[in-house]
Amino acid sequence: MKRLLTPLRLAGVLIALVLAVAIVLYLVPSNDYLLLPDPAHPVAPLVDVKGGKDPTGPGGIYFVDVFERRASMFESLFPWLHSGSTLVPAKEIVPPGVSDNAVRQADLREMSVSQRVAAAVALRRLGYKVAARPSGVVVAAIGATSHAVGKLRPSDVITEVGGTPTPTIADLRSRLERVVPGQAVTLGVSRGASATQGKDIVITVKTIADPTNAKRAIIGFAPDQAADIRLPLKVSIDAGNVGGPSAGLAFALEVMEELGRNVSRGYKVAATGEISLDGAVTPIGGVKQKTFGVRRAKADVFLVPAGENAQEARRYANGLRIIAVKSFPQALRALATLPSKG
Repeated sequence: MKRLLTPLRLAGVLIALVLAVAIVLYLVPSNDYLLLPDPAHPVAPLVDVKGGKDPTGPGGIYFVDVFERRASMFESLFPWLHSGSTLVPAKEIVPPGVSDNAVRQADLREMSVSQRVAAAVALRRLGYKVAARPSGVVVAAIGATSHAVGKLRPSDVITEVGGTPTPTIADLRSRLERVVPGQAVTLGVSRGASATQGKDIVITVKTIADPTNAKRAIIGFAPDQAADIRLPLKVSIDAGNVGGPSAGLAFALEVMEELGRNVSRGYKVAATGEISLDGAVTPIGGVKQKTFGVRRAKADVFLVPAGENAQEARRYANGLRIIAVKSFPQALRALATLPSKG
């Protein structure tokens, strides 16, 4: 009598089951996101400055982005399958109470703001007069314990507290000093393309106590300064569907290049970092993936915000030259003092 289940057949059945499980796991989304590297991109094709022109010759300025997407169950179990990837909980990408679309719109708004700030910083450095008027306080990130979760969104601009205008962060804090922790406040919020073009809404939020001072009321979010910027030259930057503020430093460098300053000096210069109106370069996320992306583009140097960002970049540099910077002038000096290319 023949055996119905031979070792060979058993092995075939087990392989088929493993493949079926793997396929199912790959199709079912997890509660995590994958951050994936993307090769650095040249900035010149994206930037158009009135009276300027794209630089010619070797080298150039490059910006870096990060692919963010929902991980499958399979990828969540085996994230090392993607070189240079990082697995993060979904709540770190999409805050509680906020939709994926709202986060996407916030990212695009941050990109739009960063472009104008970058142009303003570069033009000021070149001696142009740039007008910038504070226009509110940007909600950069919302704390998990804040009662604003599900009400405020990242990139909202708070323009009033209790009917009193709050054009600056100092004004907002001054207004909250009159509030007792736990008391609700009414916020005037601009939500949309910019603080002047967004949709005006009113939100009531219960305050919480400042962890560093129990008598001080806070809303519970990380603030940033919004401003109405008037440029003396028309500067157009089209980054397509790339969002977030981290390309600010690269954009500022490219504006100077297109106005005749040889900033890159023949080097392929990749840069990342959010840039403020005062020229400060502040930390960003996804440094590991961005370092992999810069290496894939075979850039010569990588400008990175000083501190933890630069430390992380050096861990994955694999011979890539990392330059830590705290400000736009420092970035320009660092590039100017590089040895002659070749």
